[in-house]
Amino acid sequence: MIRYLLGRLATMLATLLIISAVIFVIIKLPPGDFLTNQIAELRAQGDASAAARAAFLVAQYGLDRPVWEQYLAWVGLWPAPGGDHAGLLQGNWGWSFEYDRPVREVVGDALWLTLLLNLTTVVFVHAVAIPIAIYSARNQYSLGDYAVTLFGYLGLATPSFLLALILLYYMNRWFGISIGGLYDPQFADAPWTWEKARSLAEHLVVPTIVIGLSGTAAMIRRMRANLLDELAKQYYVTARAKGLPERRALLKYPFRMALNPFIADIGNLLPQLVSGSVLVSLVMSLPTVGPILLAALKSQDQYLAGFILMFVALLTVIGMLISDILLAWLDPRIRLGER
Repeated sequence: MIRYLLGRLATMLATLLIISAVIFVIIKLPPGDFLTNQIAELRAQGDASAAARAAFLVAQYGLDRPVWEQYLAWVGLWPAPGGDHAGLLQGNWGWSFEYDRPVREVVGDALWLTLLLNLTTVVFVHAVAIPIAIYSARNQYSLGDYAVTLFGYLGLATPSFLLALILLYYMNRWFGISIGGLYDPQFADAPWTWEKARSLAEHLVVPTIVIGLSGTAAMIRRMRANLLDELAKQYYVTARAKGLPERRALLKYPFRMALNPFIADIGNLLPQLVSGSVLVSLVMSLPTVGPILLAALKSQDQYLAGFILMFVALLTVIGMLISDILLAWLDPRIRLGER
């Protein structure tokens, strides 16, 4: 197991290195960058001092150097213009030219708030979908099964931004929760207290439901289909015929086998939530990395966009590692190291 984990960690590092190169190249593909466009605008306006400062920043951050040097300096494998190694590997996330601040300050709380929102959504999806799918599979073609099917279709068909607006209105009307954001306006710049944490918990309800609804509906349909397939197999029929209680027979064998596809999808789940919640975050004014990434890509703020994309890539490879370990524990047919 230790050898397997070491091999997976080495693969993760190599994968992240390749992804970082691809991200940097894609960001650099469009002509120009934020500072180059700003210099052109300032020169057109005749603002020589501001243009000189922008040109100084270009030289300071090595944007006038070859692309491969810029990439290696960004990662931290090549000396920066100042002569030191100061890249991602050294904890330096770069400088945001649009905000004129370090990337670390721009993303700030948005990183952990994004993780919190996504983890809450993952828990919501599984806590709601799994029991409903088990009930639907055990009571096939019943009134409850048809109701679950209708819920699944509605969940998949309802636009997330429309549902967000409806829920925001009624949560404000019925419970007095402020519209937009992840806490009340008076806590925006306040230090963390129990009141701010309570406000955060209240405001997490709507985005969790909105972001997780379509995933919940899809998981119910897939889980139900997988369970029905497993319940029709001979090992389950034989176990029931020999007197094994239905609950034990269902949870110990078919349920575990039906979970395999969902465990394997953990690596894709978190980055999908990050990328898929951008529109919801814009509608609900959520302080997550989605809107920041969208603005950075539009303005070609390369270090800010590159770091957020690397953050999503890191979530992916960590999720893949977790799914591999869980699959080996969940399914006894999987043997590590076998080909």
